Amino acid sequence: MAADAGRLGVLDLQGGVQEHLDHLRRIGVAAQAVKRATELEGLAGLIIPGGESTCLARLLDIFGLSHAISQAYSGGLKLWGTCAGAILLASEITDEPPFLGLIDMAVSRNAFGSQLDSFNRVVEVPAVAVEPVPVTFIRAPKIVRVGAGVRVLLQLDDYIAAAEDEQILVTVFHPELTANLAFHRYFARKCGLTPSDNDAANLDPDWTPQSWMRFAHHS
Repeated sequence: MAADAGRLGVLDLQGGVQEHLDHLRRIGVAAQAVKRATELEGLAGLIIPGGESTCLARLLDIFGLSHAISQAYSGGLKLWGTCAGAILLASEITDEPPFLGLIDMAVSRNAFGSQLDSFNRVVEVPAVAVEPVPVTFIRAPKIVRVGAGVRVLLQLDDYIAAAEDEQILVTVFHPELTANLAFHRYFARKCGLTPSDNDAANLDPDWTPQSWMRFAHHS
């Protein structure tokens, strides 16, 4: 599958779709929402956003996207799963069968409890950014094991919060829900793209949680 001149996709079934699109546009990367299998053609990478993993799995099957994503991955498509997206990509899920199963790791769903147990934290991820990165956890899973071919990017307490292999990035938190652009720049580079060079401005001073709304009607 040949990538076009630098376009990324965001799976548009549930979750922070517009927020991801907003962050990608802020780093100068062309991006589109993806609802159909044909819209995967030519993409350099696809973000699978957070949401409810069981619901997302059903929607992927209903829209005929589960097989299409696996096929596109086999053809070289890079993937980034955030929160529920990371669950769907895992090869092992505690107490239930895996779904896409494309990265060698085990996750525990809803490991932090309910929505009321959501929290923010500032972390250091040297592979991704020089400066500390703010992250938001919402009903987050925990990565409890990774295979030999998977690199840990962020370890917190008794769990792994971010990891990657050659083709897949996973984060159990939501980078799209903060002003920070570091993880979106990192994924764009992983996909072979060239985001805007201003890494020092990963924290966008003009961003608000509603910034994505000015782009929504274009998607």
